[in-house]
Amino acid sequence: MTQLISWLSILIRCKNNIQEQITPLLKTLNQPQPNHGIGAGGDPIKQIDLAAENAIIHTIKKHKISFTLVSEESGVKEYGETPQEHYVTADPIDGTTNLMRGIPFYATSIAISTKPTLNTIHTALVADLTHGIIYTSQKGKGTYRNNQKITPSKTTSLEEAVIGIDLNTYKIQKIAPHLTDLIQKTKHIRHLGANALELCYVADGTTDAFIDIRGKLRTTDMAAAWLMIKEADANITTPEGKPLNVKLDPKQKVAFIATANQKIHKTILSLIKPEKETE
Repeated sequence: MTQLISWLSILIRCKNNIQEQITPLLKTLNQPQPNHGIGAGGDPIKQIDLAAENAIIHTIKKHKISFTLVSEESGVKEYGETPQEHYVTADPIDGTTNLMRGIPFYATSIAISTKPTLNTIHTALVADLTHGIIYTSQKGKGTYRNNQKITPSKTTSLEEAVIGIDLNTYKIQKIAPHLTDLIQKTKHIRHLGANALELCYVADGTTDAFIDIRGKLRTTDMAAAWLMIKEADANITTPEGKPLNVKLDPKQKVAFIATANQKIHKTILSLIKPEKETE
């Protein structure tokens, strides 16, 4: 069944529908927003998040496809007669805070898999909603940025590398010691506020690594970008250097190190101290 569905074209239609639905809402962001409660991922649901999620659901349903939605907003929901055939893992708006504050760095992230696990994802899209950039990937077919095949950076020196590190956590005193050695040796550290896009930046060579060892990020945030990294021949592992495969669920948290090449990956792993050394 998977082979008969043109998932890539459907995901592009999802992205176009999202943009159409949220554009009117962008004009009213500075006005009081309705309270939609707390989403499955634990964050307050914004009207614009719901609009984006509904755009995804309606677009896929139009194609008469049965699927299970795994979303940061609504949680796990089944649609159609055989919902276990396809899993759609979505972060309708990755970087909602950026969007609400007018910071032009937010994205839509959608991944299609045969099971609710990271390693069964076969098609993915991450769309930068402010700059007209679409990242797409299919298992075994590479990763593309606006239809151009991409490759990661060959930078191996930490002095030259641009490295993203997500330190956005109340546990900063706990995780900072793990990262001290790395930060001291790195000149160019960034965090832009939409982790799916930051992973795509590693895939296309814009940056050289992205690190999130907080154990706070949900799999819905990074599922699509995981395939981008893998298919671009970049690297993504656990902070211990092990293969990364987790359940696709709004409550499932993940920690990872994503890098452009194997050499810089080994360097970063060697500088991140294991948990027991800092306790």
